Amino acid sequence: MPVDRAPLGAFLRSRRDGLTPAEAGMQAFPGPRRVPGLRKEELAVLAGVSSDYYSRLEQGRQANISRSVLEALARALRLDEVERTHLFALADPAVARHPRAWTPQQADAGLLRLMTALDHVPALILGRRAEVLATNGLLTAVLRDLPPSTSLVRFMFFDPLARKRIVNWEHFAATTMAALRGELGRHPEDGRLVAMIDELRTRDPDAARWWADHGVRDYASAPKRIRHPVVGELSFDIETVTPARTSEQVLIVYTAQPDSATARTLPFLASWSAQQPALREQPHRSNPFDG
Repeated sequence: MPVDRAPLGAFLRSRRDGLTPAEAGMQAFPGPRRVPGLRKEELAVLAGVSSDYYSRLEQGRQANISRSVLEALARALRLDEVERTHLFALADPAVARHPRAWTPQQADAGLLRLMTALDHVPALILGRRAEVLATNGLLTAVLRDLPPSTSLVRFMFFDPLARKRIVNWEHFAATTMAALRGELGRHPEDGRLVAMIDELRTRDPDAARWWADHGVRDYASAPKRIRHPVVGELSFDIETVTPARTSEQVLIVYTAQPDSATARTLPFLASWSAQQPALREQPHRSNPFDG
């Protein structure tokens, strides 16, 4: 089956539109400009390919793309490491494109042990499609109860509590959409992922707008600020751990700066949560953000 090059062309076009000649380190070609960023011809010169060849790339008509061309495009477009990885994933003809049978996900045993050891900070394990595989007690105390198989993405966009509790919701939600785009680039055959993205774009105008930007990020890219009803505002940096055994799961850890107000508050919050399990915010039976 031929590789679908349309996503590659759309990504290249979006990155080209977002980069001016000055930012790319070149003199703009003369004549009126009808694009917000680089012209196709300008990017072709920067990447060392012909204008016709680059046009075929954006139009999805170029079957074979060498690694050297991809490297040149990544340099010319000033892509960061996440964007570069996404570019290669979109262009890789070896990626399996056949639908795979769905099987329930289970948390990696090593990640579970590590999460258990990190009981002094909020942590959770995510699988494919940002499906929650496990959480610790502090994550529940800080955010809410997220049982296994809950979709973290659907929680972010469809549960009003997410927008209420996450102070920088817009930034974090935009990063979530960009992370989904990266996952889709690696797994275009994942029908459940495609359906979830289509649902987000249909039901939420913010999600549709961010998806149209073609941004690519990872889940570790955004700090998180939580407005907690008991202890007030909490500030975290997000760190991730991916085991060598699988790239399909990630341990997400909410870290706090040493001696910060958040770091001093977490022990109290852990004690408070342990004494008041009835205050956990349980999902409704017909919960719209369950996977």
